[in-house]
Parts: sequence; structure tokens; C-alpha cells
Amino acid sequence: MSPPQPGQAPKLPIPGVRNLIAVGSGKGGVGKTTVAVNLALALSKLGNQVGLLDADVYGPNVPLMMGISQTPSAVGERIQPLEQYGVKLMSMGFLNPGDKPLVWRGPMLHSVIQQFLRGVDWGELDYLLIDLPPGTGDVQLTLIQTAPISGAIIVTTPSEVSLEDARKAVHMFHQVKVEILGIVENMSYLTLPNGERMDVFGCGGGKRTAETMGVHFLGEVALDPQVRKGGDSGWPVALGGDSDPLAAAFVTLARNAEARLRQIGPRVGPKIEVTD
Repeated sequence: MSPPQPGQAPKLPIPGVRNLIAVGSGKGGVGKTTVAVNLALALSKLGNQVGLLDADVYGPNVPLMMGISQTPSAVGERIQPLEQYGVKLMSMGFLNPGDKPLVWRGPMLHSVIQQFLRGVDWGELDYLLIDLPPGTGDVQLTLIQTAPISGAIIVTTPSEVSLEDARKAVHMFHQVKVEILGIVENMSYLTLPNGERMDVFGCGGGKRTAETMGVHFLGEVALDPQVRKGGDSGWPVALGGDSDPLAAAFVTLARNAEARLRQIGPRVGPKIEVTD
């Protein structure tokens, strides 16, 4: 870990967590949580110990997608994460279930993110994935300022509207010296009954954007009703067998993300100053 600059607090590691991966997007509606959930499961299928922190406190969808709705317990002052399909989980959706909205400002968000990072008994993990809310707001800044992020994954669709905001997310992580593991193009194409490929939201925009911005392209995920059904039913497609092409797509993403982490090695960027 790099030494902190004068006046800056060090980014203390999360005990037991070897790699902290942020999964973000410039905008909502691109399937970021779908990618985070299935990527976590794919990493687990590859033999890793994996945790998934749902940091999208305003719209926590991980409980639904993972098919679990229990309330976490505590041992002393340590919250015990729930576990489903071999992945450890924490989400505001476990603590504030149902349709009741959270109306919180920045300081409260900072507190709950710190509690989820350091007040949860994550145990020994190879990877802790953090499903960020869309955009570049308070939750992202809290995480970047206080946690030693190993790398970030940006999720987009091929559409120009989505790519415009994805570029902003890439610039944000570059600005704060967080390594980009790569871009994932979700809803990349639709396979028609005759086997032909139909580009619903555009063609190859994620890969072109990665090349233009000098970041890696981790892969593409098809637009398939089974992905949506898997999330709605609590049985994500990454749980499918090796012969399932939808599961295989997420395993490919997982392998590519692991390769990027090995390539860049341990790296922690400096804390940034935020102005009102």
C-alpha cells in the first residue's frame, strides 16, 4: 500500500479481503447489478471465496436477484453476512425490506457504507465485489476515499446514451487513480430463433469505447430473456452448467477480470479532496 500524502488518512484494508472490486456504471438501466451478481457467482464457480456488497442503498436489488430476504444477525458488534449460492452478501435491502424508500443525505450514506465495509464479518475472501449505485455521487466518493480498491469494472450497453455516461465513469475512476479492470458491454445483442444476431442497442460500442479510452474490454453479454428471468426469480444464469452459453459468458468475464488483477498487481490511489 502506498503511504498517504500529508493530511490524508490511510486507506486501511478490509480484514481478510484480498481484492476489492467496484462494479459501476455511468447511468441506471444498463444491468449493472445483473452483471455484479452473475460475476460474483462466476468467480465463486472458479473456486474463489467471494462476497457481494450491495452499495446501491436507494435501489438495493441484490436480495431479489439472489433469492434471499432474511435479516442479518450480529455477533457482538459484528454483522454476520448472509450467504446464498456460496457467496456472502450484505445489502440495505436486508435491513430495509419492501418498498419503503430511504431518504438519506451524504453523511448517513457515508456511515452505512463504512458499516458495510468494516462492520461486517466478511471472513476470508478472495474477492469482495461492490455493486455501486449509478453515477458518480456520494457512495462512490466514500468508497474511493476510504477503501483500497483493487480495480473498477464499468458496465454499459452499446447505445450512445449509455456510452456517454460510461465514459464519465471511466474518467472519474481515472481522476481518483483507481485502476480500470475493464468495460463490460451488457445487452450486447439478441440471438434470433434462426441463429442470427440482432444488434438492438447498437453494435460494438463498448469495445470501441474501451479502445478509444485506452482501457481493457472484458467482454460482452447477450440480451436474453433468461438473464432477466434469472434475476427476477432469484436463480441467476451464472448458476447454469458449463454447457450453458449464458453462464459461460459470465465465467469468461470472471476469468478476464482475474487476469487484469494479476496484470496490474496491488495498487491503491490517493485520497481525493471533495469540494461542496
